[in-house]
Amino acid sequence: MSSSARTTPRLTLLASAALTVLSLSACATGPVPTATAPVAQTATPPASAAARAPGAAPGAAAAPGAARPDPTAPRPFAEVIKDAQRSEGFVPVWRKNEKLWLEIGKEQLGRPMLFSVNIAESVGERGLYASQMGPRWMVEFRRTGNQMQMVARQTGFRAERDGANARAVVQGFSESLIASGPVASAEHPERKSVLIDASLLLADLAGYGTALERAFRLPYAPDRANSFFQNVRTEAGLTTLSAKVHYAVPRIPAPPMLPPGATAPAPTLPPQFTPDARSLFVTFVYNLRELPAQPMTPRAADPRVGYFTDSYTDLSDDVRVNAKVHNIKRWRLDKKDPNAAMSEPVQPITFWMDRNIPARYRKAVEEGILEWNKAFERIGFKNAVVAKQQPDDASFDLMDARHASIRWFLGADVGFAQGPSHSDPRTGEIFDADIRMSDVFGRGGRRLVRDDLYGTSGTATPLGSSEVPAWKAGLDALGQGHAHCTYALDAGDELGFALDLMEARGELDPDTPETERFVQNYIKDVITHEVGHTLGLRHNFKASTTITRDQLKDTAFVTREGISGSVMDYNAFNLPLQGEPKTEMNMVTLGAYDLYAIEYGYKPVKSAEELKAIAERSRTDKRLAFSDDGDVGPDGIDPLVNQRDLGDSPLAYAQRRLQLSKELWTRVQARQPQAGDDPERARRSLLAGFRQVGTLPVMAAKYVGGMHTDRDQPGSGRAAFRPVDPVQQRAALRFLTQELFSNDSFSFRPEFLQSLQQDYIEWQRTGPLSVPQAVLALHTQTLDRLMSPGTARRLLDLPQYLPAAQRKSALSLNEVYGTLQAAVWSELKTGKPTDALRRSLQREHLRRLQTVLTRPAAGTPADAVSLARLQAVDLQGQLRSALGKKAGMAVEDRAHLEDALALVTEALRATLQRG
Repeated sequence: MSSSARTTPRLTLLASAALTVLSLSACATGPVPTATAPVAQTATPPASAAARAPGAAPGAAAAPGAARPDPTAPRPFAEVIKDAQRSEGFVPVWRKNEKLWLEIGKEQLGRPMLFSVNIAESVGERGLYASQMGPRWMVEFRRTGNQMQMVARQTGFRAERDGANARAVVQGFSESLIASGPVASAEHPERKSVLIDASLLLADLAGYGTALERAFRLPYAPDRANSFFQNVRTEAGLTTLSAKVHYAVPRIPAPPMLPPGATAPAPTLPPQFTPDARSLFVTFVYNLRELPAQPMTPRAADPRVGYFTDSYTDLSDDVRVNAKVHNIKRWRLDKKDPNAAMSEPVQPITFWMDRNIPARYRKAVEEGILEWNKAFERIGFKNAVVAKQQPDDASFDLMDARHASIRWFLGADVGFAQGPSHSDPRTGEIFDADIRMSDVFGRGGRRLVRDDLYGTSGTATPLGSSEVPAWKAGLDALGQGHAHCTYALDAGDELGFALDLMEARGELDPDTPETERFVQNYIKDVITHEVGHTLGLRHNFKASTTITRDQLKDTAFVTREGISGSVMDYNAFNLPLQGEPKTEMNMVTLGAYDLYAIEYGYKPVKSAEELKAIAERSRTDKRLAFSDDGDVGPDGIDPLVNQRDLGDSPLAYAQRRLQLSKELWTRVQARQPQAGDDPERARRSLLAGFRQVGTLPVMAAKYVGGMHTDRDQPGSGRAAFRPVDPVQQRAALRFLTQELFSNDSFSFRPEFLQSLQQDYIEWQRTGPLSVPQAVLALHTQTLDRLMSPGTARRLLDLPQYLPAAQRKSALSLNEVYGTLQAAVWSELKTGKPTDALRRSLQREHLRRLQTVLTRPAAGTPADAVSLARLQAVDLQGQLRSALGKKAGMAVEDRAHLEDALALVTEALRATLQRG
């Protein structure tokens, strides 16, 4: 909104027959009345005074049974809105100067509507950014005496087809009060509607105070007196109010005084980019939306096709075993001509592009939106998805509930895009979606995305850190953590690594049209991914494995089919090894799974059987394989389900990506710095390689004790769980112990490390880059996975999943523990010196061995403890033997081995005492 609109002391009314927009002053001359403040009443004179008043009827003061005016009764409607202007719309709004009233009709009482909250402006750090979608509820207005309540209905449990259970549901599950305020007027003489003071919305309705407290550990609270409405927009079916709410905390606590040597508590982290951390403003956009009189026909979810869902428990039928109902989230899409093979929709899915998106990237954004029309055309819809550009002088806000949008936002510590939506909890119909893309999408085109983020240009923990990102914590506090998407950030890493490697090879100049094409393709790919989310689609982290390694080398194939089965995966770039031909590197089109998923969600069908037949195609077409966020990550068991892999063998991908990273490191070390170079160029390239390698430990370790999973329904003939081939399991174990545990994989010339510059302008400096710390992060990821209770349990259970003839060849837990220990402590047998990298690896292995013996985690199998003790006894003997040959041993090695012997002996003694 323009600055003039925020400072003018007047209210400007833009009216038409169907639409009214109000722009309110940002500065009130006095405090806004609170929702709980008593309504001003006209003073009632005492009876004696009334009797003496001119024109009073004789004996008026003493009239027997005379009714006294109720002092608590609301003032007449006309009196309250005298000199006010009315804005027609779903919920009419009256305004007078800076005062606003909502007019609630009698027909709207008890009538469900959708109330949603979006965040238009925020603090720009730690997960609290502009352009965020907030919560939504199905609410209704209820009048209790002279109090008007906005109550959120409970929608998680229902019994709509059983009157008795419906009553039990009402009694068993509470609703929630979202807002409440006094009725400000008597009923309108004709319309029978009443007024309520809109200031009841100038509160912490979205629970943003909790998000602020979680982010900054400070008890920020809304300050109604310094909060105000900025804009109001009313139209048929929708009323939108924009409110700037002031949050404040009385003081920022001083750090505690501590005696020397005492451990300081976790510091309070106030906002870093707010002029005064005690005070901040957040702009909320409140939407009251009419629900369709004819709800959309819901479509049932299927585990073989990934859609977000609106779910509830239906208690209408107490015979049905599973009472859960899962409806997919999707837009209402009906053909103008239902009988035509190809028809435009009655109402297309329209995405508005924010006027703040730089002109340079608008074409890529538009292409990313319209890419989905390929899928809709296959099911008979022409122009199902439309992209429009918001004019610079537009009077509407894309954060209202009428305009699905792609918004460009800024943040000090953010580099992601996200595609959330608001839907009808009754049916899953999507009403609104606002994709937000961070400005680091293309800043400079050439720099790594992570290096543009505040506080990350150094890299004390370049990879492997278990710390929750600050922005992720903020999303969790807003209830969006489960749906967060880091694809923009991860794809930015891929872009930076690819450009670094091709430039180092001499295949690409950073300032050429080819480089710009890579950047534009990256933006298009991410936008296509996020639009997919707003169409209802979940991530599919198995899709990349549906394309073979040979197909990835076929230019015609990847141009036509893509480098992955889906844009909803986190796809790595298709980088060739040195000497291999280049093909398409980005995901530039929809994959086979994307076409299939849209068909399931949007194709007009006449029966549940027709829908089921679509889902069942995944049983015979491997290109349609699906696995989501619940199957990925360090705890995942299927090695084919990963983020940032490519091809039908994630292990082969891991081996290639390590080879490419080592190539980049070799080339960067050989390059001589040139005058005018970015001082941090070499450091960024080094870290780009480490970030690539940082994805590999978990990817490879999933093979060990891994299970292939299939989502087929009963009767398909395929097993739900299949143990990974033991040959592949052992190959993965060799890769981890012989490649990632080898110092040769991380060898850097001292002169190169000495040459790595840092930014001396910034206060946050990390000093010399620590290669041992980066390598240790890789090692700890590997050890954590291989020595986890889950891996132990699966390895011990594997024989139960194999025919008797195959059990002998199965990889055992004892073999894993033995292979791991032999690789980590190989110097005990070879007698070679142990350098700092290897000593750190050995300490981490011993620490985990101690934990299994003395403080096993919940779920650790007893056999795992026994086998760990066996390995510890063997290690104890090897350590004693090595120390017996300590002549000529470096003092660091001797100290390390003696310390290790003491620790393993203590751990063994503790297990005996415990037993």
